[in-house]
Amino acid sequence: MTPNPTRAGRREWTALTVLMLPLLLVSMDVSVLYFAIPEISADLDPTGTQQLWIFDIYGFVLAGLLMTMGAVGDRIGRRRLLLLGAAAFGAASLLAAYAHTAETLIAARAVLGIGGATLMPSTMALVRTMFTDPSQRAKAIGLWSGVMTAGIALGSVMSGVLVEHFWWGSVFLVNLPAMALLLILGPLLLPESRNPSPGRFDLLSVPLSMAAVLPVVYGLKELPSEGWNVRYVVSITVGLLFAALFVHRQRTAASPMIAPVLFRGHGFTPALVLNTLSAFGMMGSAYFTTQYLQSVLGKSALEAALWSLLPSVLIGVAAPVAAQLVQRGMERAYVVTAGFGTAAAGYGLLALSGTDSLWLVLAACGVLAAGIVVVMSQLTDLALSSAPVERAGSASSLLETGTEFGGALGMAALGSIGTALYRHGMPSSAPEPARETLGGALAVAAELPGRAGDALALAAREAFTDGMRGASIAAALLLVGAAGLAALGLRHIRVRPQAPTENAEQADRLSPSGVR
Repeated sequence: MTPNPTRAGRREWTALTVLMLPLLLVSMDVSVLYFAIPEISADLDPTGTQQLWIFDIYGFVLAGLLMTMGAVGDRIGRRRLLLLGAAAFGAASLLAAYAHTAETLIAARAVLGIGGATLMPSTMALVRTMFTDPSQRAKAIGLWSGVMTAGIALGSVMSGVLVEHFWWGSVFLVNLPAMALLLILGPLLLPESRNPSPGRFDLLSVPLSMAAVLPVVYGLKELPSEGWNVRYVVSITVGLLFAALFVHRQRTAASPMIAPVLFRGHGFTPALVLNTLSAFGMMGSAYFTTQYLQSVLGKSALEAALWSLLPSVLIGVAAPVAAQLVQRGMERAYVVTAGFGTAAAGYGLLALSGTDSLWLVLAACGVLAAGIVVVMSQLTDLALSSAPVERAGSASSLLETGTEFGGALGMAALGSIGTALYRHGMPSSAPEPARETLGGALAVAAELPGRAGDALALAAREAFTDGMRGASIAAALLLVGAAGLAALGLRHIRVRPQAPTENAEQADRLSPSGVR
């Protein structure tokens, strides 16, 4: 029988506060270079390819290693992996801050990605093991989701402020105090937890998982900027083939890295799929709103980042309110459905925007973000509650990997729709660079005399806004469909607290049909 859950006390909530520090910094590092790149370019003089790798390699390594690190944490202990990752993250931050060459900075960013891949699933898995009471766990996961989402917005603002007052390396040095605090307090406050019967680690699954994730994420991230280039289509196709091999390996190996028993949990698979759709909605909007604030409204990069913080206010309210509604008896299916509906309404507002609609766009972003955070917090709680506690690391890593896929797919799909509509809306007489992107149009317009330049810039801004409106309508329809899936797929799901599987290794040996 499953033991009655023990309510967490002051120690656990203090430990959660400590866990929020690495989570905040890891999510901030996704966007922390937004304003530092010009300073880095002037100091290190990287080539165009090196500059792209400085920016992108962190996210690629992070996405590629999430599943591996989740499985490693289940085996060696989530606290141990967290502390190892914190040490690596701190050392890499120091190396990045004082890098004298582009190659050194790229290597440091890669190590930061490795550290981030250990920190994110470890923090989520430790929340699962520290908070066994369902109501407390829902609150803790709501905080976790809010901090992760807010960190991405805060990273760009912090980088702008630091670069304005200090040198570019300061954007990495801010990581050191938090990692030092985690290394000191972690052993005192955080409990150790691991899978008592993990089985032999499947080394072949590591390269298969990376070969599945990295080409797909790379292709999806590049499609919005360069269109359906054959190279990116091939990259995605290769990744999907390796994904099929990875799935086959997990279904047939004696001790797989991602145990099929995870998907037997009532509610885990629907939560994973719906969480991926929610990431699609969240990151898809970012492709447009950052360009809208800067290139349509003419805000500076720092001004745009500061304005983009306003929608984050609703994030801090949404997840706790959703948790309270579920605790008071409302079905989770209704709450998640309402979250998707709210996010769709946010896109609906975005579809009403014009070329001078600052407050409407900010309101749309706030409504969208609030709806998505409600969905993500509830689905994360459902997925972790459905998974066996000894597989918490693997479950967390799968959720994070789904988030990476969903975000990349959202940017690719909605970005492609917006780009197609932009090109359709531009005059055929406009120069080729102007018909490709809004940035290209504004650059061409700046070189044209008088009214000709103003007319081209106005046409480009209107065409971009048309593209944003069209993509927003498509995203709203997708989220309405996701709301319907949530209403049907989550109905009557009642998750019972999961006890450790009596024989985890035996439970993993499933036939392809899922029967022992």
